[in-house]
Amino acid sequence: MYMSKKNKGDKHGFVYSTDPNFSFQPDEESPAGTLPPAQQKLRIRLETKHRGGKVATLITGFIGVDEDLQDLGKKLKTVCGTGGSAKDNEIIIQGDQRQKILQWLLKNGYTGTR
Repeated sequence: MYMSKKNKGDKHGFVYSTDPNFSFQPDEESPAGTLPPAQQKLRIRLETKHRGGKVATLITGFIGVDEDLQDLGKKLKTVCGTGGSAKDNEIIIQGDQRQKILQWLLKNGYTGTR
């Protein structure tokens, strides 16, 4: 029987332990919630590597739940009028949108942005 992809990330791949006293302990570093905008330390940079020569703006440093990351990514894509994606605590926006993104983030309370 095969393990489904949904369950593959559960318990970090532990399938079996020979220790009779073993119990799985979840990661302590997982964020319980999303930090407020003023406490987020987002970094904006331009990237061209691994993109077929195309330019992309990368926003890193987001701390919070994936749903809030997706929401912020959607807002930034709307502001810039372009496509992109949000995953792994990073937001990727197509094109050189650094100035638009920086202005929008500062206007909306993300004061720790550089």
